[in-house]
Amino acid sequence: MTSLNWKTINQLAIEGNLEPDFVIKKSDAEWAEQLTEEQYRITRLHGTERPFSSDVCEQVEEGTYYCVCCDTQLFNADKKFDSGTGWPSFTHPSKANVISYHTDLTLASPRVEVRCNTCEAHLGHVFPDGVGPSGLRYCINGVAMVKKEAPAETTAVFGGGCFWCTEAIFQQVKGVSAVESGYSGGDTENPVYRAVCSGETGHAEVVQVTYNPLVVSYEDLVRVHLGTHNPLTLNAQGADVGTQYRSVIFYNTDEERDIAERVIEELSLLIEKKLVTELSPLAQFYSAEENHQNYYERNTGKGYCQNVIDPKLAKFRKTFTHLLK
Repeated sequence: MTSLNWKTINQLAIEGNLEPDFVIKKSDAEWAEQLTEEQYRITRLHGTERPFSSDVCEQVEEGTYYCVCCDTQLFNADKKFDSGTGWPSFTHPSKANVISYHTDLTLASPRVEVRCNTCEAHLGHVFPDGVGPSGLRYCINGVAMVKKEAPAETTAVFGGGCFWCTEAIFQQVKGVSAVESGYSGGDTENPVYRAVCSGETGHAEVVQVTYNPLVVSYEDLVRVHLGTHNPLTLNAQGADVGTQYRSVIFYNTDEERDIAERVIEELSLLIEKKLVTELSPLAQFYSAEENHQNYYERNTGKGYCQNVIDPKLAKFRKTFTHLLK
């Protein structure tokens, strides 16, 4: 993550901002229809709410603050502090690229305006009189945000070849508390490894990832998954051939399906090739045998781990540095 301090923020305001994960654009009429009159005045017309008018100032419970316009995650509650100014204040955004910075000359002294980097909603301003190592105070209009309570950990299921490899990769992703190897997608109840390897059960080798969505998003996990195996080869990953090694994402909700579809489409357009990754609702996850759990950590000296898994981990660490534990 880019280290944010007063110097780097002014550089971003002058030289250009970080690239957002994605961009949302709507017409003024569309925003006006979606938002309340006050939300529209603040976020689209660059207004300012009255000090101490927002109940967000008093909120101290765990949770996450999202853009009221596009639902981009902006700030975590643990970065919030009482500045005494009458506006919600934060020391740091949840990710460096969710905020854009713009020089504001509307008052006698220049200021740095902050906007949502996804939809360009006006949020407030940032000042160099905050607390913590950065010394920053993000002074944000409460109306521009929606607070969501801290959710419980949730799970995601992915398949991309041998689960020994997939497990080892996701174990190194921040926000992931557990990775369990198993089987999904077939008709056989309580399948065993030998039967799945025959290709006759319909099951794929998969991992069930338990993660904290406040730390790592489902979209991040999908990008890790698609970026650490070959989603272009049908029913095969390297020397492993068969439907049990197919590229697959098993989703739990319609929202997960929509996110996975969007990321798959973006990647297909980027590389100009069609991904063969299967996208299916999760029916049942069956845990694999004990000797398949935590395989890499227990067998780092074995040839398969050194020759197959180690190179995959090296690529993952290089590509997804921002998601490492």
